Amino acid sequence: MLPDATITDADIRSDFPISFSPSKRKVKRFVISPPASPAMKSPFRRLTTSASRLIIFIFLVPIHISLVGADAFDFLTVQREINGNWPRFDCPQCMDKKEQINRNSLAVGNHKVDKDIDIIVTYTDTSGAIKIRTVKSKDLSASWVWKNPIDDDQSNEEHPKSLKDQLKTRFEDSSEHSSNEHADINEQPRKTSSPMHPAKLKRRALRQERRDRRTAELIQVSQKTMTQMEEAAIERAKMLDTSVKGRYGIWRKEYESPNSDSTVKLMHDQIIMAKAYASIAKAKNETSIYDSLIEHSKRSQQAIEKATFDSELGPSAVDRAKEMGHILSLAKDKFYDCIIMARKLRVMLQSAEANVDEVKKKSASLTQLAAKTLPKPLHCLPLVLTTDYFLLGDKNKEIPNIKNLEHPSLYHYAIFSDNVLATSVVVNSTVLHAKEPGKHVFHIVTDKLNFAAMKMWFLVNPPEGPTIQVQNVDDFTWLNASYCPVLRQLESSRMREYYFKAHQSSSLTAVTDNLKYRNPKYLSMLNHLRFYLPEVYPKLSKILFLDDDIVVQKDLTPLWSVDLQGMVNGAVETCKESFHRFDKYLNFSNPKIADNFDANACGWAFGMNMFDLKEWKKRDITGIYHGWQNMNEERTLWKLGTLPPGLITFYNLTHPLDRSWHVLGLGYDPALNQTEIENAAVVHYNGNYKPWLDLAIGKYRSYWSRYVKFDNPYLQLCKINSFMLSS
Repeated sequence: MLPDATITDADIRSDFPISFSPSKRKVKRFVISPPASPAMKSPFRRLTTSASRLIIFIFLVPIHISLVGADAFDFLTVQREINGNWPRFDCPQCMDKKEQINRNSLAVGNHKVDKDIDIIVTYTDTSGAIKIRTVKSKDLSASWVWKNPIDDDQSNEEHPKSLKDQLKTRFEDSSEHSSNEHADINEQPRKTSSPMHPAKLKRRALRQERRDRRTAELIQVSQKTMTQMEEAAIERAKMLDTSVKGRYGIWRKEYESPNSDSTVKLMHDQIIMAKAYASIAKAKNETSIYDSLIEHSKRSQQAIEKATFDSELGPSAVDRAKEMGHILSLAKDKFYDCIIMARKLRVMLQSAEANVDEVKKKSASLTQLAAKTLPKPLHCLPLVLTTDYFLLGDKNKEIPNIKNLEHPSLYHYAIFSDNVLATSVVVNSTVLHAKEPGKHVFHIVTDKLNFAAMKMWFLVNPPEGPTIQVQNVDDFTWLNASYCPVLRQLESSRMREYYFKAHQSSSLTAVTDNLKYRNPKYLSMLNHLRFYLPEVYPKLSKILFLDDDIVVQKDLTPLWSVDLQGMVNGAVETCKESFHRFDKYLNFSNPKIADNFDANACGWAFGMNMFDLKEWKKRDITGIYHGWQNMNEERTLWKLGTLPPGLITFYNLTHPLDRSWHVLGLGYDPALNQTEIENAAVVHYNGNYKPWLDLAIGKYRSYWSRYVKFDNPYLQLCKINSFMLSS
C-alpha cells in the first residue's frame, strides 16, 4: 500500500467544473492504492471495455449534477478567493517552476508513478451526506500536487500555516495594505516580507502629498468662510435698530403671566351679562331678579374700580365674582333665550360703539382747545415784560448795531411769532451753535399785543454777538385788505360767520372742525407773512425762514452756500409716506387743481426754508400766491393753513435739501428714530404737542428745554421752572 497523497481544491477545480464553498467544502484526503496482487484488483480496474466506461459515466453524472446545483454565491466566493490568492505562472521563472512541479507530480515519495492508480475521494454533498468515489490517476491533470504524508508532516513543521490560515493571512495583508494607504502620515508603515516597487512607492507618496494639500486647502477655505460669516454678522448687528418704539416692553406688569388679568376680564364679562339679563327681567316684570342683578353689578364694579390686573384687585373681588356667578346662573335658568340674548347683546354693542365715537370726538375737540391755549405761566411772562417795557426810557429801547440789519454779506433769519419763550429758544439755540455769532442777524416780527414783551425780552437778555430786530406786523401799512386777499376774506361777513360761529352748531363734528379754523395761527397774519418776504426785507438777497417751534442743533451757516439751481425755495421733502404728497392737502376733484398739479408730487416742509429773494422777485411769487388765494375764496381748493398755498405757489420752484437738515414730527409722532433726531441740524415740533404745553411728548421735551434759561428773573417770577417743563 502506497502512502496517502493530498489533492488540493485547486486541482479538483481544474479537472472538475464543480462549485465549492469554503464554509461547506473541505480539503479531502485522496488515498492512492496500487494493486498488490491480481486478486486485490479493483472491479473498476478490470472493466476496460466501453461498457465499463459507460457505467463510470452514469455513476459520475449524478455527482456532477448535484454539485452544479450548489449556490452561485458559494462559487463566486471561492472563485474570487482562489483567483486572488493563488499564484499564476506568467513569467519564465514561473514556467520552469511549473514544469518541475509537473515532473514531481508523477512520483510519490522517491518513486516514479508509472502505473494507473485508483484514487478514493471523500466529500460532502449539498444535503450533508458523506460520499466516497474513486478516480483514476491518469485522468488527473498535470497540475495536481502529490505529497508524501511524511514530507507533509515535515513541511507542516516548517510551514505550520494551513490553507485556511494562508488565505486568512493573504486577506489580512490586503486589508493592511488598503488601510495603510489611509493611515496617518506620521504612522510608521509595517514592514513587508518583500520590497515594494519604487514606482508604487512614488505613487503612494504623491497620493499622500495630494491628500495633505487638499486637507490644507479645505482648512483654509473653512477659516475664510468663518471669517466672512463673522464679518457679515457684525455688519448686520451695526445696521440693527435696537430702539424700542412706543411704550411696549415685555417687562411690563401685564406680561408677568399669560393669565394675569383673567379674574378682571371675568368680572367685566359678568357685569355685561348681568346688564343684559337685568334688561330682560325688567321687560318681564321680574323686579326681584332685576334688583338683585343691578345690586351685584354695582358691587362687582366697586370691587374692580380701576384695576387692570388681578394683582390690583381687592381681597373681596373673588367673593363678588362667586356671588355674581350664582345670580347669573339663576337668571340664565329663568330668562335664557338664544334669539333674545343675541338681540340684546347686539344693541349693547352698538351703544358702546356710539359712545366710543363720541369720546373720540370730544378728545379731538379738547386736544384742539388745549393746543391753542397758553398755560398760565407762559401767559404771565408777556404781561410782566410789557409792564417793564413801558417803564423804560426811550434811549434804552434803541437797537444796537442797526447798521447790520441790511448788510448783504451777513446771515439773515426771519422769525414770525407771538410766543416770547419759544422765540428765545430759536435764537439761543442758533447762536449757541454758530461759529461766528457776530455775523448773524435775526429779524423778528410779532403782533401788537406781544410787541412790547418781545422787544423787552431781547433788550434785557441780548444774546452775545448777533443783531436782533423786533418789528410789529401792524406797522406794515402796505399789508392791507386791498393788497392782501387773506385780509380781505377775513373781513367779509361770510368768513366771520364761518370762523367764529362754530358754537351755534349742534354737531360735535362741526364744532371740532371749526376749532381747527379758529386756531390763532390760521387767522393771524403772522402765519401768512411768509409770502411777503421781499416786501418785508426789500434790500436782502437771501433769507432763512424759521418757525418758532424749532430747535437748532448745528451751525446753519453752510445753508447760505447751497446752490438752489435757479429755484426760489430750498426745503426738505416730506414724501416718505403717501400722506405727505399733494393729494393730501389739495382738492384734486376740482379741475383747477387736477389740471395744474400732480397728485403724487412730493410735499415739503415749512419751518426751515432758504429763500432766494432775487429769484422770488423775478418770478413774481407773491403774485402767484395772490392769484390762488383769490380762486380759493370759497375754500374749494384747500381748507386751511399756509402749507397748501405754499405747495401751490412754489410748485416746481423748490430745491430739495438733505434730510439731515430738518427732522419733523416731534409734535405728533412718538415713534421717531432717536438717532435721526440727534443728528439733525434742526428738529421741528410741528403738530399739536408743542414742547411748552402739557400735551408735549415727554421724551422729546428735553431737546427744547435745554435752551431755556430757567434762572432768568422773569421766568422765576412767573414760576416757569424745569419741573414744569420736565417729562
